[in-house]
Amino acid sequence: MKYNRLGNTGLTISAVTYGGIVSAGIYDKVLYPEENQQASDRYVSYAIDHGITYFDVAPRYGNAQEQLGNSLKPYRKDVYLACKTNERDLKGAQSDLATSLKLLHTDHFDVYQLHAINSMDDVDRAFGPDGCMEMISTLKQKGIARNIGFSAHNEAAALRMIELYPFDTVLFPFNWFMHGAHGMGTRLLETARQRGMGVICMKAFIERAWEQDEDKGVFPKSWCKPIDTDNDPRFGIEAMKYALSLGVDTLVPPGNFRSFSFAVEHIDECLTHPEFDAAYLAEKRKTVLGKEFFKLP
Repeated sequence: MKYNRLGNTGLTISAVTYGGIVSAGIYDKVLYPEENQQASDRYVSYAIDHGITYFDVAPRYGNAQEQLGNSLKPYRKDVYLACKTNERDLKGAQSDLATSLKLLHTDHFDVYQLHAINSMDDVDRAFGPDGCMEMISTLKQKGIARNIGFSAHNEAAALRMIELYPFDTVLFPFNWFMHGAHGMGTRLLETARQRGMGVICMKAFIERAWEQDEDKGVFPKSWCKPIDTDNDPRFGIEAMKYALSLGVDTLVPPGNFRSFSFAVEHIDECLTHPEFDAAYLAEKRKTVLGKEFFKLP
């Protein structure tokens, strides 16, 4: 496993991140009984055995905090743990933080993030009167968070966030299709690097949005359609290489063990032979033209 500096955070983390949805046995109010505590324990043990040091979770990922928290108990001092709040108001964020600390059996987070900044309204609410930033901006001095970050799907809103506060990290989709075809994230990546922010990449090998009533098959917890790496491993590898070529610090695979383990088992190949096949990805882009990339939940 390769390790990268996460911007100026002082953290050196694995090039692949464990996304907490992998541990969720309940997600979006639907029960997945096969994804129980024992399964989460196996997934986390696999991650540790393969050198994963960065774990990311959020309250809205069903029971992921509870199951991941239990699975991480033996390893907490040896890993970096990131969490989030989706709440924009102060009271809701305070409740989220208290619950997350309890369920994850920790007294601090290595990164604490505002979750899913998808509009200017999200920004205004977070920074407005009684907004969540009243709490989040104090967490470093209280020793509750070593670093402060945010996740976003809207580049303009993300850039506005950076103008308003010296965030340490950003979690954003840097994707073979949306960046390659439309430049999504280009300005954000440049700005984040200029400011020494850690850059965390999600959706590196998301193929597109689910179509209406489409069977999600082996990806029931993914709200975008991942590349089917079992049937098209080259597509997954080229998509990973594309994201890594942008200089991101770590990849967060889609929230299922199949995608996570694929990323873990191919990260060395992608970093040893980093050149992606631009012509191949250009052909793949033709297959999703006219289709939605993702739908915000």
